[in-house]
Amino acid sequence: MGSLSAPAGGLLPYPPARRDETVVEDYHGVKVSDPYRWLEDPDSEETKAFVEEQVKLTDSVLKTCDAREKLKEKITKLFDHPRYEAPSKRGDKYFYFHNTGLQAQSVLYVQDGLEGEPEVLLDPNTLSEDGTVALGKLSVSEDGKYLAYGVSSSGSDWITIKVMRVEDKRVEEDTISWAKFTGISWTHDSKGFFYSRYPAPKDGEKLDAGTETNINLYQESYYHFLGTDQSEDILCWKDQENPKHFFGASVADDGKHVLLHISEGCDPVNKIYYCDISTLPGGLEGFKGSNKLLPFTKLVDNFDAQYEPVANDGTTFTFLTNKDAPRYKLVRVDLNDPSSWTDVVPESEKDVLESADVVNGDKLILSYLSDVKNVLEIRDLKTGSFLHQLPIDIGTVTRVSARRQDSVAFIGFTSFLSPGIIYQCDFGSGDPEMKVFRETNVPGFDRSEFQVKQVFVTSKDGNKFPIFIGSKKDIKLDGSNPCLLYGYGGFNISITPSFSVTRVTLAKHLGVVFCIANIRGGGEYGEEWHKAGSLGSKQNVFDDFISAGEYLVSEGYTQPKKLCIEGGSNGGLLVGACMNQRPDLFGCALAHVGVMDMLRFHKFTIGRWIKT
Repeated sequence: MGSLSAPAGGLLPYPPARRDETVVEDYHGVKVSDPYRWLEDPDSEETKAFVEEQVKLTDSVLKTCDAREKLKEKITKLFDHPRYEAPSKRGDKYFYFHNTGLQAQSVLYVQDGLEGEPEVLLDPNTLSEDGTVALGKLSVSEDGKYLAYGVSSSGSDWITIKVMRVEDKRVEEDTISWAKFTGISWTHDSKGFFYSRYPAPKDGEKLDAGTETNINLYQESYYHFLGTDQSEDILCWKDQENPKHFFGASVADDGKHVLLHISEGCDPVNKIYYCDISTLPGGLEGFKGSNKLLPFTKLVDNFDAQYEPVANDGTTFTFLTNKDAPRYKLVRVDLNDPSSWTDVVPESEKDVLESADVVNGDKLILSYLSDVKNVLEIRDLKTGSFLHQLPIDIGTVTRVSARRQDSVAFIGFTSFLSPGIIYQCDFGSGDPEMKVFRETNVPGFDRSEFQVKQVFVTSKDGNKFPIFIGSKKDIKLDGSNPCLLYGYGGFNISITPSFSVTRVTLAKHLGVVFCIANIRGGGEYGEEWHKAGSLGSKQNVFDDFISAGEYLVSEGYTQPKKLCIEGGSNGGLLVGACMNQRPDLFGCALAHVGVMDMLRFHKFTIGRWIKT
């Protein structure tokens, strides 16, 4: 790499290196010398000085932008509109999130039935004066009487779980500490919930909150009884021989079986164990004060595929899996005959089965990703046979809120030109009736002013991949337009159509063409697409993104000096690599929280478990 020079104005991009503290490490025979290793300590004085200088440099550049305040005013005005998430039913109550417009965090509401008066149940904006406390995981008990919720401070992954009584909004004394990377799953009797945590730090160990780079080992699964101290919680599962494993216990539909999900990283693979808690002598209470773990039985005991539960009838379970199906399928097994796996809905030839939910007893709602656009099918749970296709526009299904015991499902939807729609779908009789339950309207936004199209671009190796291109309708393809190209390409994550106030503001007022490249490494076409852009094939991701930029220039959308690329985290790595490999193609690069040090990426936080 070339040397860095001081930018205009004399501001250094980094404080002087401590050359006397150069660290040399050996990576598989390659010697690496890094005088800036102190940047890995977020609390070091050198790091603080580095950040302060970066802020000064950034501010000095932004002050030269005449349109910045005008854009801020326009974007703020468009952001100030009410929006909702699809409601969930527990007991006879409905729970949902609502944001009035400019609230930093959406507020959790509750109401009796669909016609009841909504009330604020939990406003996370009031959890701290400075807004540094955020609402994380939450779960409502089956009878709708209790809310368990996790809060985190300063962007930390650590959460503290609290419990609220829904009826009078009283926060109970229950406090769960040292929880991280956890779900919350109530038993159907509402006596308590399963969660995962790490051992408490020993005396003298540093406790970080939001800036930590250390890792955590030996996660454990617990059950907490409502109204008791955390010290009395039941240790359900641990594995001292596999300190990097993650554990998550969830209660099945019947309320009797508990499934233990075991994973070792972010790859779509996991083990599945199960325990019938209805057969335990004395129930879960019988394990209080005991050193015994729950007697889980192994159903899947290897990391060769992903298994996500969909439904169960007694000992017969239906799973969503990628076992011998990179685009996923539904399978069924009887716990009494663990070798009896059968296909319920086979793998599609092209489309990716993203989710499966059961409603009205035996109706499956399947959400497929077809060329990066969602398609909804209704099938029979028992036979897997096709029944209906639900009529939705070209876009993304953000959420399906459905329960087997209910006849009504709620479906969240968005697209590049649709801020958000929640559909209410009644499966009670005949063909499912679908109607708009709530629709988000953005004052000042007129979708007829814009256009979005999908094109397929050929990459360096001949592979074709899709990109979405959005702009004003009167755009001229003369190379004069500024263009913002966004990409990610990693971790099996699909970048699907979604509404963005920022994008439409830039398009309307600055004539910006906004583009999303669905490059390899993501999940848009299943696990094979993901693997084609990971590990030794990572260069495919960069080649795809570069090819997207070349296409936009060749087709007259823009020119290199007006082409800006953007990505965050793994997408930041993407931007960093492409701006180095093809500096002639891009006039601007926005790399947010980029994962840039790939030689040492595996040494910090969750990087130890991730394969990009």
